Amino acid sequence: MSAKNSGMGSGGGRGPQRWGGGRLCPRRVGRFVEPCLLLLLHRGMAHGYDLSRALEDFGFAGDPVDSSVVYRVLREMEERKWVASTWDTGGSGPPRRVYRLTEEGDRALRAWVEDLQEARESLDGFLVAYEQHIREGQGEHH
Repeated sequence: MSAKNSGMGSGGGRGPQRWGGGRLCPRRVGRFVEPCLLLLLHRGMAHGYDLSRALEDFGFAGDPVDSSVVYRVLREMEERKWVASTWDTGGSGPPRRVYRLTEEGDRALRAWVEDLQEARESLDGFLVAYEQHIREGQGEHH
């Protein structure tokens, strides 16, 4: 299964998707949150709230990221068998779900990484071409 089949899209060609100090645009959160959650769960089991807070390390705005987005993506990944959850009843508070990565989730993470590496190569090529164009033509419009 490739990441292209797992819900990763092109963004619809809407142009730049960044705003506010380099943070990810909300339109892209639902796409990029998936591989970020997979990577976080690759590091170890975690509660949804802890995952929401940890997403800030990947450039997501909010402290924590909107939990409805995180829990929706976690549910979708659980339906795909990429993650599994159990109830943690060991704390002093109410029971909370704890999530862990499955073997299928590990394969999905690897597919995401391959897709993201390809995307990075394409972006690097674009940026090099743009910089060369600007140097050669001093940014003139043709």
